[in-house]
Amino acid sequence: MNRSYYWLVFAISIPAFLWLVPTIWMVSLSFQPNDVLARTTSTTGLGLIPIPFTPDNYIALFQFGQVPMWFFNSLIVSVGMTLAVLAVSTTAGYALARLDFPMKGPIVVLCLIGLMVPEQAVFIPLYTMFADWGWHNSYHALIMPRVAVPIGVFLMMQFFKAVPRDIEEAARIDGVGWLQIFWYVMLPLARPAMMTLAILTFLYAWNDYLWPLVSAQQREFFTITLGLASIQSNFAQAEGLGRVMASGVIASLPVVVLFLIFQRYVVRAMTAGGTKG
Repeated sequence: MNRSYYWLVFAISIPAFLWLVPTIWMVSLSFQPNDVLARTTSTTGLGLIPIPFTPDNYIALFQFGQVPMWFFNSLIVSVGMTLAVLAVSTTAGYALARLDFPMKGPIVVLCLIGLMVPEQAVFIPLYTMFADWGWHNSYHALIMPRVAVPIGVFLMMQFFKAVPRDIEEAARIDGVGWLQIFWYVMLPLARPAMMTLAILTFLYAWNDYLWPLVSAQQREFFTITLGLASIQSNFAQAEGLGRVMASGVIASLPVVVLFLIFQRYVVRAMTAGGTKG
């Protein structure tokens, strides 16, 4: 490798480190005693190394009985929404990319228009509709509004359009119907794009705060982001900065681990899309 490669890596590492500093700082503060943090002044500063080190902030947070339940709620909502989005986006994307049917053009245009509408603009109609159905304070109320996402349909539609038609024609010659082609041929080819969509959907569902705040009024249906936010002010006032930082680490750790495990699928999907483009 030439010297320019190392300079490029060094130049990229600088903004990456600057981006990581707040995260490292949050983790460090979460492992420091609250009495130490309370005595720390602006003149002494808050270091990146947790001295003295203590896990008491995490222990106290999990001793709050509802935190495991909020984790379970977020897991159900995130997994349920991810599976539903994959089912809707793959079938709709394949139909819009490969099949011919009436009103196909207007449906594609409507899907593109949906990308321009902010989700907050439909909160009042959604809230009123779900209230009339008696759906609030339930898992399906937290999952259903985000199932038909235009970006997911558009992503899968663009991926299926990039697949050569020769593959489908060879299957049709063997007498295979479009449903079998979709299930046995197209879905395996679309695995990188599906994994990318699944990761993005899971991250969005796990981090979502606004819609659970609107739909879930009972604490037993709070997600982890909503639940920790509801007790964060109390920690900030009575328990200290360390437990506030510990709640942030707990809320973000699952999505960080998920991305680190499946990031190769995201890179593969982006590389495949760029090659085919």
